[in-house]
Amino acid sequence: MLPSIDDLLGRCVAGDGGRRTLTLDPRFQGLPDTAHGGSVLAVFDALAAATGPREIRGVYRRRVPLGVPLALAVRRDTGGARFELTDGRATLVDGRVERSADVVTEAARPVETAYPLPISDRCFACGTKNEIGLRVGLEFGERAVAGELAPGERLRSDAGTVATAGLTTLLDEAAFWLGALATGEAGMTMDLRVSLHRPAVFGTRLTVSGLRARVRPHADDPRYWQTETAIHDDRGALIASGRITFVAVRGVAKRLATGMLATNPADVVRRVFPAYI
Repeated sequence: MLPSIDDLLGRCVAGDGGRRTLTLDPRFQGLPDTAHGGSVLAVFDALAAATGPREIRGVYRRRVPLGVPLALAVRRDTGGARFELTDGRATLVDGRVERSADVVTEAARPVETAYPLPISDRCFACGTKNEIGLRVGLEFGERAVAGELAPGERLRSDAGTVATAGLTTLLDEAAFWLGALATGEAGMTMDLRVSLHRPAVFGTRLTVSGLRARVRPHADDPRYWQTETAIHDDRGALIASGRITFVAVRGVAKRLATGMLATNPADVVRRVFPAYI
């Protein structure tokens, strides 16, 4: 029997105290041969061991490889914990987890979508052949990117809630596609700020969404785009939200789109990357 997502992430961390080693299981893939941003945030949250409303942030300087031992420095302070993930030569991710104030419950509004977004074989979020993955299918329309998830048993935490990795991954995945739709390019999410507002009781259905009109380029560099994403439960309560920066990297879409043709009809890929299909 496969372990829970929390257990599997725990097995990826070795050592204790301020110096640890993180070797991410290849099944936590996002882009090919790269860790999904949501999985790294979940590791930070687990090591911080914070409870209640909190913000998890990760600033990605470089690609995080899978199956490779990486050095993880942990520093605790009165506000939470700070992290630095390195490969021995350079910083890959700067992170922090801090307590934050609670928020008012918001009502979830229906989000109209029309077209499926591409999926892959191995992605932790959408991969159809990833045995531990969420296998979530996102859609988009003129207004939004959105999708629903009925969390599987592996996403159940010991506390009977949905594991943090499920929430951070959903927010990150929606942000990536918001950025790709805005630019027609692939790239990466590089500054992830996720707020966990309240626990999602396991057994509830979750909706992740992000409005396309809220996606904005940075004034000083149009390659960078700010996105806003949110997760609500089936009662309309706001569970988590993200302010995530997507950076478009020219040329990445051509390789990604070509690979996606093995799993998706050409018109599904073409709607997102029209210049490459």
